[in-house]
Amino acid sequence: MRHVIYHCFGGTHSSVVAAAIHLGRLDRHRPPSGGALMALPLFDRGDATLWGCPRLLGEDRHGRRVYVLGRGPQGAATARALLAGFQLAGGLAGDQALLLVDTLACANTLMRVGGFLSRRLGLVRLGRPLVIWGTRRAYPRLVALVEQVERGWLGESP
Repeated sequence: MRHVIYHCFGGTHSSVVAAAIHLGRLDRHRPPSGGALMALPLFDRGDATLWGCPRLLGEDRHGRRVYVLGRGPQGAATARALLAGFQLAGGLAGDQALLLVDTLACANTLMRVGGFLSRRLGLVRLGRPLVIWGTRRAYPRLVALVEQVERGWLGESP
């Protein structure tokens, strides 16, 4: 079985949206409304206690498991440790595979500031509108990333 893990700093914004796109829960042709984003499991929810813990969001139409991961300030180290643990557990043999997809490059300043205010400082009423606005603006980049993943590593047409 193949596994796809979309990861970003906190695991509550760009990675959640990319996973939802991958799973077909969001329309690829137009940015979601704020309400549609807030209806996603884990969007703008969670804190640092969840960093480093992959969270399963579902299986795609080919049976691949799709996860999100908040990697925190030690991003590269967290990703390496996760991959090493997967390999030690016998992953990457035969049809087993793990793909880690960094979504942070798709995040813009509005998402970063809004996420910091909402998740780190607890100023949800101030941060959440910013992160929603930023996510809607970054949406085409997130769709393009998911489609690149599907065409490249997963070998399918979106």
